[in-house]
Amino acid sequence: MTADDHSPIWARKKRRRGPNPLVSILVTLLAVFGVLTAVLGVKERSLAEGGAIMDGWIAAGVATVRGEAPKVADEAVDTAGAAAGKAGDAVQAGAAAAEAARRLFRIDEPQARLVLAAGVAAGFASAYNAPIAAVLFVVEIVTGVLVLEAIVPILCASVIATITLRFVVGEAPLYGARSWSIDGYELIACAGIGLAAAPIGVGFLRLLAIVERLWRPIPLPVRPALGGLVCGGILIFVPSVAGNGYEPLSQLLDGKLGIPMILALLVAKPLATYASVGSGQPGGVFTPTLLIGGLAASFLGGGPFALVGMAAALAATTHAPITCAILACELTGNYALALPLLLACALAAGLARRLYIDSVYTAELSKRGLRWRLTLDGRRVVENQQQIVDVV
Repeated sequence: MTADDHSPIWARKKRRRGPNPLVSILVTLLAVFGVLTAVLGVKERSLAEGGAIMDGWIAAGVATVRGEAPKVADEAVDTAGAAAGKAGDAVQAGAAAAEAARRLFRIDEPQARLVLAAGVAAGFASAYNAPIAAVLFVVEIVTGVLVLEAIVPILCASVIATITLRFVVGEAPLYGARSWSIDGYELIACAGIGLAAAPIGVGFLRLLAIVERLWRPIPLPVRPALGGLVCGGILIFVPSVAGNGYEPLSQLLDGKLGIPMILALLVAKPLATYASVGSGQPGGVFTPTLLIGGLAASFLGGGPFALVGMAAALAATTHAPITCAILACELTGNYALALPLLLACALAAGLARRLYIDSVYTAELSKRGLRWRLTLDGRRVVENQQQIVDVV
């Protein structure tokens, strides 16, 4: 049975196209909202903005617009065949709804941050049917700290969102249930995948930044149109690059992609993503990164090695190794690969951090003049070389 047979209804549709009682209530509402955004097809624009919302830099009205408006734009771009990531916009929508809710109910610090973190967790869990990875995503990327007062609402929101999602669309993992295993000596190969994924992920991000700078002088009404034209030209020769990469990823995990198609996608998918995302079209690079990593690792035999490559490449770009390892387990229902996934993701994230200090999220914020770093004292914003401001 293939991943197509195991995948939930909502995935098939996309392929075709110590808190107080008030905080507890909001956590539940945000969890349900996260499910609705995933089921109705909300897609990704910029996960980095979800992190920025955590610190209250986006007003409630603006946050709500940014959380809702990309739905229409993304659907139009997705229909046109753009090669960008989509599913993660549920994360941004959850964060935007949380920001609007906490301002509406006048929730003050520190409870406000708990509501925002819960909204992000609910959105991520409902987007990927991955409750554990959702909690880790908030801890590793958004808040950067782990305290009981924060973990309780985050866990509750993630669990409620996942239960509601599975009640509506089913319990199948996004990429179908798998039962792979890796022998002890094959851990060496997984370590090699992790080390190789670091320069691949860093190179992908750096080239994307260069392409964005090249597109920047072109006026906005013309820029995304030209990006769509370039992407359309690539689609003529390699139609599989359209969308966020879900279909070729499923085929790759099923062992249905031949070497010629893998090579074609390795070249065409990054180029199409650069044309789409670099030109300013709505979308992100979360799932395209998974595809590129899986394609690169598939030369070792596909199947479990492709899954390890997916997670390692994502860890190299996000600097969140635990999140990426557990997400890979939850996307396939295969927890037997936890050890090789953790090893590969740790090596990928560690080496990538040495090669390029910014992740896909901090790089986006750095371009806006905000540089933050995760230290032993928590996440801090670096205003200059002498001054560091605590934000979380």
